[in-house]
Amino acid sequence: MPLLLLLPVLVKAQDENAAIREGNKLYHDRQFEKAMPAYQKAIEQNPKNLTARYNLANARFRTGNLPDAEKSYDDLIANTTENKYKEKGYYNKGVTLTKQQKLQESIDAYKDALKLDATDEDARFNLQKALTEQKKQNQSKQQQQKQQQQKQQKQKPENNKLDKRKIEQYLKSLEQKEQDVQRKMQQNRARSVTQPEKDW
Repeated sequence: MPLLLLLPVLVKAQDENAAIREGNKLYHDRQFEKAMPAYQKAIEQNPKNLTARYNLANARFRTGNLPDAEKSYDDLIANTTENKYKEKGYYNKGVTLTKQQKLQESIDAYKDALKLDATDEDARFNLQKALTEQKKQNQSKQQQQKQQQQKQQKQKPENNKLDKRKIEQYLKSLEQKEQDVQRKMQQNRARSVTQPEKDW
């Protein structure tokens, strides 16, 4: 009786391993799209199969579907207690996030990978690279902000110059009007001086 109970488990494991082997063959032939269903089949047969989960995430990464690859690495990390798979999951998630320009998240993923395996030189190298890239981006943003502020400051004096020009023109026109008024007043005085007053 015990042999009959174990037999379905063994057959299921063989089917599961066959699906992984099929997926691996397709993966090595660079047929990543075709490899994914094989890995998914292995996961359906055994949801705890970490190899199938890891390989599925890698196949998604290779197809360029980075958001789905990221989710698959998260899924792998959430469903394992084995540090080996968790560390690989964090590392590859970091690579995926870096490619999506999510630098802070990738830095966090590399740090998590290093917490699990401090000897992982690739994770250390990628962490340093991501930190350097983040620093460059921050410097670039600061430089753009400074340039924008300088541009705004330059525009303000130009506006002031325009205002000064308008004010100067207005003042000149006022002076001209005042001179015209003065001239008219002088002409009126001159007329009044030259015309004798009438004697009644």
